[in-house]
Amino acid sequence: MPVRVRYLTDPACSWSWAFESVVRRLQVEFGDELEWTLVMGGLARDYTASGGSDAAAQASGDGWDLYPWLLTHWLEVAAEGGMPCDPLLWRDEPLRSTYPACLAVKAAAEQGDDRGMAYLRAVREGLLCFRRKLDTTEALVEEARGAGLDRERFRIDLGSHAIVEAFGSDLEEVRDVPDEARELGKVKGSGARERVPFPTLVFVGADGTRRATYGYLAYEEVRAAACAAGARPQASGAPEPLAALRRFGRMATVEVAAVCDLPGPRAAAELWRLASEWRVARVPVLCGELWEAS
Repeated sequence: MPVRVRYLTDPACSWSWAFESVVRRLQVEFGDELEWTLVMGGLARDYTASGGSDAAAQASGDGWDLYPWLLTHWLEVAAEGGMPCDPLLWRDEPLRSTYPACLAVKAAAEQGDDRGMAYLRAVREGLLCFRRKLDTTEALVEEARGAGLDRERFRIDLGSHAIVEAFGSDLEEVRDVPDEARELGKVKGSGARERVPFPTLVFVGADGTRRATYGYLAYEEVRAAACAAGARPQASGAPEPLAALRRFGRMATVEVAAVCDLPGPRAAAELWRLASEWRVARVPVLCGELWEAS
């Protein structure tokens, strides 16, 4: 039986965006050994309200303006994680809330777990790379097109009470901080807003064994937790860059390096070689680039 993975995250979380290379390498190395469930964390109910998000509470508490703080924060995370981003979203059309996007991911997952992951990726690219204000129903329904969803079913699910209840259950899980996370100092927020950090992965083995990783970590630490829960690496080996792009769609250079088990400079050189042969296309982002198969 596969090891179940509960992925606690939020579509607008910049650290989770930086973590994409780890998630995709897990998918390649372990394949069907891991069965993914998305748990949406509700990073911000209302960015415009003091205390309405972790960032709002921090900014208001220190006398800072929230949106410039978020802009700078995204740049800092991009510098550490290597994923491209366009933080000018927070200058031009800042989000009011991440709750609509969380609900949309829950609705997308109703069409199959892989659809939920594909939709989450589409929303993340829209928010973090393409400066799209994805906090309204119509904007989120439009994103469903690129993720291969049945848009009419998606619209109906998005407006259902069942999705609201599922998201409420997710929020409870995110805010139920385990003792292990407390001992590691991995608690975000305080009081009623206490939660685990994003991204958090909880691996649950067939025998009930649980192993968790909290926050942005190196692949080796996350892989060790997966193996400790009983997941077994597959023997297929790392794909070539073009094959990886055809499987996953758009990827950043750091993701290609991770998935294809290549040093960063070699991954970049191979992508530019493929681009010179018109086999892949570069998708420019303000701070970096994504790549896609032509």
